[in-house]
Amino acid sequence: MKLLLKGGRLIDPANNIDEELDVLTAEGKIATVGQNLSDSEAEVIDVKGKIVTPGLIDMHVHLREPGQEAKEDFLSGTKAAAAGGYTTVATMPNTSPVVDNAALVRALKKRAVGVAKVRVEIIGAVTKGQKGEEPAEMGDMIDAGAVAFSDDGHFIKSAKLLLNALDYLKPFDKTIINHEEETTLVEEGVINEGVISAKLGMKGRPTVAEDIAVARDIMLAEYAKAKVHVAHLSSGRAVEIVRAAKQRGVQVTCEVTPQHLTLTEEAVNPADSSTKINPPLRTKWDTEMLLEGLRDGTIDIIVTDHSPHAYEEKDREYAYAPSGFPGLETALGVLLTDLYHTGKLDLTTIIAKMTCIPAKIFQLPGGNLAVGRPADIAVIDPEMTWQVDPAKFYTKGSHSPFSGRKLKGKAIMTIVGGKIVMKDGVVA
Repeated sequence: MKLLLKGGRLIDPANNIDEELDVLTAEGKIATVGQNLSDSEAEVIDVKGKIVTPGLIDMHVHLREPGQEAKEDFLSGTKAAAAGGYTTVATMPNTSPVVDNAALVRALKKRAVGVAKVRVEIIGAVTKGQKGEEPAEMGDMIDAGAVAFSDDGHFIKSAKLLLNALDYLKPFDKTIINHEEETTLVEEGVINEGVISAKLGMKGRPTVAEDIAVARDIMLAEYAKAKVHVAHLSSGRAVEIVRAAKQRGVQVTCEVTPQHLTLTEEAVNPADSSTKINPPLRTKWDTEMLLEGLRDGTIDIIVTDHSPHAYEEKDREYAYAPSGFPGLETALGVLLTDLYHTGKLDLTTIIAKMTCIPAKIFQLPGGNLAVGRPADIAVIDPEMTWQVDPAKFYTKGSHSPFSGRKLKGKAIMTIVGGKIVMKDGVVA
């Protein structure tokens, strides 16, 4: 099957392209990119006035398999991904059981091939059971196809264990993605520690917990001359720590979410647990520092931390509700509305941090529309206005802090391996 996308504005940061070009796909790959293309065998798709980009990549999602399918599964989660313009997602290992061995990695990869609408990469645990006590079978998991490792949701308390893991992974050229919060400083905390937490009488999680953890893990990576990736930055001070480390030549990369870029602690409503996330929403200063970190390259990629929960779990008193909400279907719209259309961030930067840069960091084949690459493509209407309605989500999660918001900009087509998997919001 061939597809010919005609007349769109092609933005392909990996190849420094931003111009009106046609894209022809054949046999699941990019066949030709150029002007005035034609092919009698191809299905012609008019994308004039739209933006054509590499398919979006999200390196931090929770698809909840195995064992937590009431929250999400590979089918519902990848339908949500396709609806949001994503063609590749990487699922975290904090499942039941934890993905800490090669057999599970293989089983999940096989499962994804059978049911997933987009490409699914598997992230393995750093420690057995994510208990932080002994290393997991990382070498075996790499052989089985794991692309990275993380104890996400858990800070690895033992510096010695983390140092050993960093050393171990160097020959494999794989990255550890670290959840950064010093646990003794955040126990029982539910929102950012500060004026708002004091006013609401809610126990806080201070930014210094993140700062200390980020600094420690960067120093361990520097000592080991190894790679480390900081998950979901939320603290402005942590951005400064990462920036200084990069200037010293440390192999540190990091990520940020749309929610930490666009929402602050002011959004917290004790009657609505959708804003309960981990790390929590911070101050306006923190969001400004995160945005500056995106602009200057300190922050490498944008992820969603897509974390759906069953309705009855999330619909509880704020302090007792689990952290997280589904983000795959709202991320692009929020970023375009609050950052691009306001002039805070240019379109090429947003796309690069959601395509070619994560592909480069984690050594993935996508994120690039050069000839011969996988035909993983997103078509975006930057002017399309729409309203967030969780009742229409493909994900099983229904709590979102963006619920009811009118957004401007949306993916209108998602192509994976040359096959249209989403068109006009409908996932095939």
